[in-house]
Order: sequence, then C-alpha cells, then structure tokens
Amino acid sequence: MLAVGRALAGAPKVLLLDEPMEGLAPVIVDTLFDAFSKIRDEGGMTIILVEQKVDLAMDFARDAIILDRGRIVWRGASADLKADEQAQHNFLGVGAEGE
Repeated sequence: MLAVGRALAGAPKVLLLDEPMEGLAPVIVDTLFDAFSKIRDEGGMTIILVEQKVDLAMDFARDAIILDRGRIVWRGASADLKADEQAQHNFLGVGAEGE
C-alpha cells in the first residue's frame, strides 16, 4: 500500500500495478479497488493492471489483453471476456472444459 501511495504522489500519467492485491486482507483489497476505480473514472491517468485474480481484474478493467509468452492471444472489452467462457478456459485456465 505504501508503494501505491508513493507512486500516486508523483502524479504519473500511467500507473502500472503488478499484482497489487497479493497478501492483502479482503477488506483492504476492497478499499484499494474503490480508490483505483475512482482514479480510473476521474480520467487523466491510465492504469495497467497485472492480476491473477481474474474476476477482480475483469470487473475493474474496461479492456483486457491476454499475453502468452509475450504475444497477444486475446484482446477486447473485459465484459466480452467475462461472457466468453471458452476464451477464459483456453487462455486463463478458468472453469472446466465441457461446462
């Protein structure tokens, strides 16, 4: 949390968040994502989020890009990815095949 605060203090145009929720209590995660959502919605700053908690990331992000070994294998609106169970299974390992 201190690292995020220090980064924001510099008023960057781009904020890169690499798994910012790792090791945090759920109540802190909710608080941080509320703050990130406010920053995102007010504009003026691009947020790039790298997160393994897929549902959290898809709920937060407007757009999603999935990389596999440095190559883009899926790109589009997060809502489209959330609705595409096959893409989630193929690229994210989420869900079981045949469901």
